[in-house]
Amino acid sequence: MLPTVLVVGGTGAQGTAVVQLLSESRRYAVKVPTRSTTSPQAKALMDLENVSLVEADVFNENDLMRLFTEINMCFINTNGFAVGEKNEIYWSIRMHNIARFCGVKHFVYSSLEYGSKKAGFDPKYRCSHLEGKAKVADFLASQSTNPMNWSVICSGPYMETLSDPFKPRKDENGSYVFEFPLADGAIPFICLKDLAAYALWMFDNPEKCRGLNLAIATQHASGEDVAKAFTSVTGKPARYEDVDLEEYLTKAWKELPNGAETKIGVNFVPNEPTLMTYRENFRGFWNVFRASGGNEGLLTRDYQQLDKILPTRIKTVAEWMEKSGYTGKPQSVLKDRAERIAD
Repeated sequence: MLPTVLVVGGTGAQGTAVVQLLSESRRYAVKVPTRSTTSPQAKALMDLENVSLVEADVFNENDLMRLFTEINMCFINTNGFAVGEKNEIYWSIRMHNIARFCGVKHFVYSSLEYGSKKAGFDPKYRCSHLEGKAKVADFLASQSTNPMNWSVICSGPYMETLSDPFKPRKDENGSYVFEFPLADGAIPFICLKDLAAYALWMFDNPEKCRGLNLAIATQHASGEDVAKAFTSVTGKPARYEDVDLEEYLTKAWKELPNGAETKIGVNFVPNEPTLMTYRENFRGFWNVFRASGGNEGLLTRDYQQLDKILPTRIKTVAEWMEKSGYTGKPQSVLKDRAERIAD
């Protein structure tokens, strides 16, 4: 029988990529928990080889005990936007503890990193959806890798978000305009296909990644890098425009009930006093990337290490655009951004 991998968050953008590649490898059976096996995201996985779906609530102790029984490995990507930072930390740690109790052999956690720690916890860089996952990675670093091995994949914004929400607009002259409040910073984008490939490498090579926190990215891309890549691949004129951060945040989250002042995770815990607003959260988010230009500053990557692990990885924005057929056309990548309850 094939070893079984439980993929928490398997119906999201990241999880779907991981499930698909695990299935394509034909080396693993994959179990995906979901609140509804009839959702469009769940249905898209049903026909994949060696993939099964199970209705469960991953924020419920009884369901977690059932999910982690009789599996060999797991990939955990919790949804901090749905539950808020404090609950993401709590439930991620409980998942680790329950998995270890149930005899899981390898616990792979999908994390992010927080710039405020590297900046002496400067609140200017505080971003709850980065920090929640990063604090779980800090917890894992204090845990033994026996009897349950653990590994961390530390990623960043998906390259695919250049289709939504970071899609370009067309100006009156037909030029494509990429607007970010990035100044001269850079975003360590990662394409989802390669993120999944690093996860597969971890499951295939548990000893090589025992206790490893692997920070991955395709390229530290500035706004200028993105615009130039677009022109080089499509032949269409493009430019980058730095925009005012506060105006950008107001516009980006205008569809939410209280706009950018809506609190992250409010549907899960309505009276939680620690929740950040979208404005507060993404102010820190963009400030972190503004301070990471040129693979220096707050967020850095060891690209030589990444080349060694995955020689076939996509290495630039332009290469991703060419191989993915990117045209700048809007295309939904993430789940509905107004949806605040996790699957």
